[in-house]
Amino acid sequence: MLQKLWGGSMPEITYRQAIHDAMVEEMRRDKRVFLIGEDIGTYGGAFGVSAGMLAEFGPDRVIETPISEEAIIGTAAGAAMVGMRPIAELMFMDFIFLAMEPLVNQAAKARYMFGGKATVPMVVRLPGGSGTGAAAQHSQSLETILMHIPGLKVVAPSTPYDAKGLLISSIRDQNPVCFVEHKLLYKIKGEVPEEEYLIPLGEADIKRVGRDITIVASGIMVHKSLDAAKIVEEDGISIEVVDPRTLSPLDVDTIAKSVKKTGRLLVVHEAVKTAGWAGEVMASVSETKAWDYLDAPMRRLTGKDVPIPYNRHLEAAAVPQVDDIVREVRAMVNNKY
Repeated sequence: MLQKLWGGSMPEITYRQAIHDAMVEEMRRDKRVFLIGEDIGTYGGAFGVSAGMLAEFGPDRVIETPISEEAIIGTAAGAAMVGMRPIAELMFMDFIFLAMEPLVNQAAKARYMFGGKATVPMVVRLPGGSGTGAAAQHSQSLETILMHIPGLKVVAPSTPYDAKGLLISSIRDQNPVCFVEHKLLYKIKGEVPEEEYLIPLGEADIKRVGRDITIVASGIMVHKSLDAAKIVEEDGISIEVVDPRTLSPLDVDTIAKSVKKTGRLLVVHEAVKTAGWAGEVMASVSETKAWDYLDAPMRRLTGKDVPIPYNRHLEAAAVPQVDDIVREVRAMVNNKY
């Protein structure tokens, strides 16, 4: 599909490299763009995403900070309000709680409170999710909390191609964007054009076309859903996988269109079940005409309502795995619920 779009083969790069390249290209293009965070300079970031950027852009544009997430986000918000375009990196998504006041009460509300005369063009990069053995305080998926805040956009790319195109769009957006990067995705590879391209925020992508059931998933769960689709294909079951890419604003039209075609909906996410964004997807679908096309009740497969354990077996049991998705799909398609 991408080769058809771009007319030839493209280089394969990692998700980590795609995010790095997006930041570097935007910083070269626009001197207002800068990176701020802990250990992002000499160390290259907690996950190596900003490696080499200090040497090219210097300490005035790759700004090392003390260990204070509130200071990082507060500085970024203030800089954005006076015309800069900061990219703020937090080491782990979990630490966003330390910065909720400047993010929620300042950055998210400023444009509304000033009647559109002020803008807050900032990106908050948030490595999140489980699977690395980082335990309960460094493995959370907190997208739903951010989705609840009017004025924030929430982006969660699942591929290197999406990561680069969405990050460039996020940097150029006039509003604060929370950019969620699942830690297990940093090493995956995919084709990414060398030419500049943007992916509009708020547009979902169909990662796999199918006929029997729609799975809506983001981040690492997109890949697990695609793996599950290959397994159940042997049973004659065809899964359509829809990746929202942007969780807020959510592309309900694309999801509803898919559900109208397949007649079934399973939402898969790593975040805990209670008040998770799966409920928002299902409620949104119920408010469309797709509701009339359902052949089975909508279901959600989510993380369990527990802190992420350190033990690797318990960690895996706390969030959906490929086998769990396969089991749910078979039950739904065969009307076993």
